[in-house]
Amino acid sequence: MLIYNTTYQTSIDDARNFVIWLSESYIPEVEKTGILQNPRLTHILSHKEQDSECFSLQWEVEDTATLHRWHTQQGMRLNEEMMKIFKDKVVGFPTLMEVIK
Repeated sequence: MLIYNTTYQTSIDDARNFVIWLSESYIPEVEKTGILQNPRLTHILSHKEQDSECFSLQWEVEDTATLHRWHTQQGMRLNEEMMKIFKDKVVGFPTLMEVIK
């Protein structure tokens, strides 16, 4: 089992709208495929910068091949949609982690 995490940094002014978009649009859209499962959206409290907010969105995924399939079939399109809506006001940093225990 792998955890696919994306840490997002957004301006304070856009944080509320970004969380609403993730919750009402992005997460439900990803869940439709069933490829990524068990989403967990968190607000990052450490490493806080003065004019921004950070969030983490984590998904469980079976393996790297499955993640790659999701990324090519859906992930790139959703990222483009996010960029159209939020432009340079949101930056995401993906991390892939393996569950040990």
